[in-house]
Amino acid sequence: MAGKWKSIGMALSAALVVGSLAGCSGGAGNGEPSAAPTETGSASTYTYTGAGPVTDKGGELSILANNAWTTNVDLASADIVKEIVKNAGVTVNWQLLPPTNYADAVSPRLASGMDLPDIVYAPDKDQMMKYIKGGIFQPIDELYEKYGINLKKIYEEYPELKASLTTPDGHMYYVPQRVLTKNYMPQFMVNMRWLDAVGLKEPTTLDEYTEMLRKFKTEDPNQNGKADEIPLSIDPKLLSVAFGPSFGLAFNLDGAGNQFYADDSGTVHFAYNEQAYKEYLTYMNGLYKEGLLPTDFASTTADQITSRFSQNVTGTTFNFSWYTSMVFSPLFADYDVNVPLIQGLLPLKGPHGDQFYVGRQALSGIFGITKNAKDPELAFKFLDYASGEEAQTYYTWGIKGVTYEEQDGKKVFTEQGKNNDFIQKLGIGPVNLPNTQSTASADVMVAPWHAERDKEIEPFIKAPFPFVYGLPEEAEVENQVMPDISTYVEEMHLKFIMGKESLDNFDKYVATLKKMNIDQVIKGRQAQYDRYLAASKG
Repeated sequence: MAGKWKSIGMALSAALVVGSLAGCSGGAGNGEPSAAPTETGSASTYTYTGAGPVTDKGGELSILANNAWTTNVDLASADIVKEIVKNAGVTVNWQLLPPTNYADAVSPRLASGMDLPDIVYAPDKDQMMKYIKGGIFQPIDELYEKYGINLKKIYEEYPELKASLTTPDGHMYYVPQRVLTKNYMPQFMVNMRWLDAVGLKEPTTLDEYTEMLRKFKTEDPNQNGKADEIPLSIDPKLLSVAFGPSFGLAFNLDGAGNQFYADDSGTVHFAYNEQAYKEYLTYMNGLYKEGLLPTDFASTTADQITSRFSQNVTGTTFNFSWYTSMVFSPLFADYDVNVPLIQGLLPLKGPHGDQFYVGRQALSGIFGITKNAKDPELAFKFLDYASGEEAQTYYTWGIKGVTYEEQDGKKVFTEQGKNNDFIQKLGIGPVNLPNTQSTASADVMVAPWHAERDKEIEPFIKAPFPFVYGLPEEAEVENQVMPDISTYVEEMHLKFIMGKESLDNFDKYVATLKKMNIDQVIKGRQAQYDRYLAASKG
């Protein structure tokens, strides 16, 4: 599912690329360190400061990475990418592959360890350290200490990210690509005109939301005189992410980790075998029986949901925040950008007082320097530069005078900067570089009411289960049992909701999970979480 959620962000890539580092642009904005390292292996006294160029000797790098999700864009020739490479003072030979089949194409090359370029964007986060143990990527500890000017700043601000990327034996191998963690997260959203039509205010509890669905079904909120309303339209993979938090279950979108969460005492749980999960299933089965969850919910697609909103036959859904003002609201010809139409909701308070949305892990991808790299120092400095403020400004805002201007010390997008087709071709938010998403540029790009609601929701965002490396024995257990457990959980999830399996059999279901050795997996995840907490404090 990871690929899907990367592709989902295309339409807002200009708004969501690059985080707090993007506050200002420009060359030496990072400042020169008090004891900055100099070029090695020559008489040069050139000092790398974290800004470009990274060398005064030039040099070539080969990089294997994702190409753009937009099929008519080649990032190798995109202006933003070319500016980054030019400013770095190197030549890059790009090997860019379509993201839809990137993992299938790259995994065999990594497995063989043959014909590898200097830098590779890994097809996964290497949680079980298969690439590390295979010797595919070089450790970067010494390079980090010498040249990690920008990475050190990032890790000072996000120590949890460094903790995630430090192996149990204390080494580092990867440079991160990052996403937003608390802003513009997945959320419930509702058609405000439908709410007005049925005489309701925005729901803040699960009970109020349920009552809203009932009125949407029976009171003709689209006011066309037909009983054609579909109260709730939702991707079935998002059901637990959407409704689970109301029952205290911290499901999230980040890969296998979405099945686990840690409570306030630090105890790790597998969300799908908790008693709270039975409460969630009971509620969802009730929606299904009442016809508030459509009979075809298990096969509902994103395109179908968009079509339903465009036809004004559905009233609420759950998805990434940017859908509210940048996809669904503009479907209505009379939409006024200053007035909320499809509005994001605060999280719904559940029966036991739980009220939160689950954020995302900061780590979205990793770049490694391969064992074949001819000049590891140059490769690392390029990645460090590409992680820093100067480069991140390009990722976020584009090119000054083209996509943005500065007014009263603040950046504002030009009309070209607001043109999605134009900025995509320019290479905004390039996935072939260690970019970071940004709240600042998102706030400028979205509708004013959307940015305001995002800040109201932010305090309700709960951190997900972190990314943590697994030890060999933990990896062995997960690799053996989790594929079957995940399949079983997914099948039973739908059966319980649709009533094909009685909830009277929930205890039997839990017992089956125990027989499938879920407790061993939880034990391993607990050990990983404990190591993560220790590394975070260190």
